[in-house]
Amino acid sequence: MKISKLLNKKYFLIIISLLIGLNSFADEKPVDIWNIEKKKIEDDLNTNSISSESERVIENNNKPSIYNMQSQKQADLIKLEKNLSKEEIKIIGLYDPEDYGLNLNMWTNSDGDQLRTIFSKIDKIKLSRDAAEILNISLLTNAYQPDKNMTEKEFLKIKSDWLIKNSDLKLIEEYLIKNQIFNLHPELSKFLLDEYLSNFDLKKSCEILSKNLKPINDDYLTKFQIYCLIDSGKKEEAQVIFDLKKELGFKNKYFENKINYLLGYISTTSREISEKSILDFHLAHKTNTDFSFEPTNTTDKIIWKYLSSANLLNSFKEIEISELEKISTIEKAVHNKNYPEKDLFELYKRFQFNINQLLNANAAYKSLSSIEARALIYQKILLESELEERLKLLKILKNSFKKDNIEKAFDEELKIFLNNMDPSDIPDNLYSFYYSNIKIEKTKDKKIKFNNDIMSQSKLLNYFNGDYSESKINKEVNNFLKKIKKNKKYFFSKKDIIFLESLKYDGIEIEKKYNELYKIDVSEIPTDIKVMINNDEKGAALLRLVEVIGQDELERIDDDTLYFIITTLNQLDINFIRNKILLKVLPLKV
Repeated sequence: MKISKLLNKKYFLIIISLLIGLNSFADEKPVDIWNIEKKKIEDDLNTNSISSESERVIENNNKPSIYNMQSQKQADLIKLEKNLSKEEIKIIGLYDPEDYGLNLNMWTNSDGDQLRTIFSKIDKIKLSRDAAEILNISLLTNAYQPDKNMTEKEFLKIKSDWLIKNSDLKLIEEYLIKNQIFNLHPELSKFLLDEYLSNFDLKKSCEILSKNLKPINDDYLTKFQIYCLIDSGKKEEAQVIFDLKKELGFKNKYFENKINYLLGYISTTSREISEKSILDFHLAHKTNTDFSFEPTNTTDKIIWKYLSSANLLNSFKEIEISELEKISTIEKAVHNKNYPEKDLFELYKRFQFNINQLLNANAAYKSLSSIEARALIYQKILLESELEERLKLLKILKNSFKKDNIEKAFDEELKIFLNNMDPSDIPDNLYSFYYSNIKIEKTKDKKIKFNNDIMSQSKLLNYFNGDYSESKINKEVNNFLKKIKKNKKYFFSKKDIIFLESLKYDGIEIEKKYNELYKIDVSEIPTDIKVMINNDEKGAALLRLVEVIGQDELERIDDDTLYFIITTLNQLDINFIRNKILLKVLPLKV
């Protein structure tokens, strides 16, 4: 019976192979939203070429010149080939360039070597939310790749590397599905599927993979696809793909053993647990009813995450305080956010110390192992009522974690302690420690309040929201400047200059008599950014601004830096991003 089934399957495989081959050939070039525009350009170019030639024939009807006609025809063909070769480039992104004041050629004038250097610098920075948002716009806007010193593959890898680092799973999902580039970006695809699986959400991983409309080439993604089909009850489809993959040379004893068991071809499976990938690890868990695994310090972070999500870390809850090596493993897992912080500190409470150690904890901890020392200091913090002494102990404990490179293990618990303190009571010598560790309320939660005595904080800012007509803002801003000129005490700030210069770049007419109110220092813009502006390198300029902003939120950037950021955006006519920044940094926040 099984032999007959396999013979039938073999014939079926041949048919499937042919169908997939034809389908793959038909889908060789991904379809994107720019195809209609490309076809129109081709048609226009062909039409223009024919029209131009016809006109020349009529014009030279009395003076035949075959050589001239052939030369012109050759020139038209070269021009056509040049344009079509660019149009054939796959445009991969999410955003319409017009929505952000950008264009399809935002990268084409840039040198790949320079872009590579900027990307390398950005990669070393933990970007703020504002910087990350600008980088998303620059990298994910539909545009051609750089023409010089960078391949399409390298440019796409830069995008993938950033998306993986930023780890916005919804954004990655949208990017992969909309562009249908699971095969083109296998590392990004793997990252997304693995992240959901590590959260013990196989359903989400399989749902994403099912939205891929093209044959899968990557071995890991194919393994994932086969398992998803089995999990959803489509065993025959899974078997066909599995057999076809083996016919094409795929070999993986571990995976085959697990899949054959799930397909019902064998009654028992190997108890081997592979940590090579999260999928391999998950298969071991799902094919072994007595699954048991105890992670160590060398266990990959994603495996820890899976164990925590699947509630497979129960063994650590019964840990003995004498098992310091296991506690060290837990501390590292907490640092990596793979184990609850509160559970670690509950464990610290179980340590036994005598009364002298607790009374003299500031000195006694120095003679203990690092884990015991942290437990002693933590218990002393719970007993301490004096604010300054408690702060000193918190600082000692935080430094102990830092010394062992696990400072994130004491993060949320520290914030809880600090949030219960009155900022006005913090002594000067501990002020820096307090504010560098407390959770500060984010500016985005604050309401905007206008100050109509200061131009850059006045209701005139509503212009950047689109609430003012050009004629209205033109009249009101000149009236405001008239009032400023009469007020000898008014200080014309850098932010006022930023506000006014932005209006000028938008074509708002400012009366010349007000030019004397302030001076512009064009030297504040870095030289390399000036070159980018002159070359209309919008993409590269945005990257440099991301590098400048770095880990800082926009509200904390100094006025001089803000000035050249806004000036750069003004000169490149990138109004969407400019307006968003102005509305974030200029108004009062209450």
